[in-house]
Amino acid sequence: MSRVALIDYGSGNLHSCGRALVAAAAGAHDIQITARPDDLAAADRIVLPGVGHFADCAGALRAVPGMIEALEDAVLKRARPFLGICVGMQLMADLGLEDGETRGLGWIHGLVEGLVPAPGLPVPHVGWNELAFPDAHPVLAGLGAGTHAYFTHSYVFRPENEADVAAWCDYGSPFAAAVARDNLFGTQFHPEKSQKVGLALLGNFLNWTP
Repeated sequence: MSRVALIDYGSGNLHSCGRALVAAAAGAHDIQITARPDDLAAADRIVLPGVGHFADCAGALRAVPGMIEALEDAVLKRARPFLGICVGMQLMADLGLEDGETRGLGWIHGLVEGLVPAPGLPVPHVGWNELAFPDAHPVLAGLGAGTHAYFTHSYVFRPENEADVAAWCDYGSPFAAAVARDNLFGTQFHPEKSQKVGLALLGNFLNWTP
């Protein structure tokens, strides 16, 4: 049974993510909510949730002693599969521009900046929207044309290299709904709020071997 570390750093969607992961795991994976960097060393997979402002989440993550170092060791050096959700995805960027400039993890080059909708569309973008997939990715297996997921956000990740975009969404202009590189995967939408689509994606992640 593989161990999945769901990082607790004060993120608001922690427990809903935990419940969704347990449901997707169906008893085949041990889901552990943890604020202990040492637990990441023993984890086979790592999930970083995130709700709120980029600067607040980045600051909270860095405030946990040893957490950034443990993440980099597990994810970058030992190539453990990593899933970032919403702001957890955005934190993989170089820089966030919400509430000034805040340094991200720098794992996938790019910026997090304000969503630019079509005239008349509200910000934040809240609700269901359709996903488009430029290429097949194992974490998105089985999610075909017409797939919708649940979003709630005002900022978006603009990767420097569009090849790092695993799924697009359109809200008056296109933005990255999911990003991927090597053992990294992230969603701007919330799998834990996306019902069957979200559970399918989480199940794919739990069984993904990059």
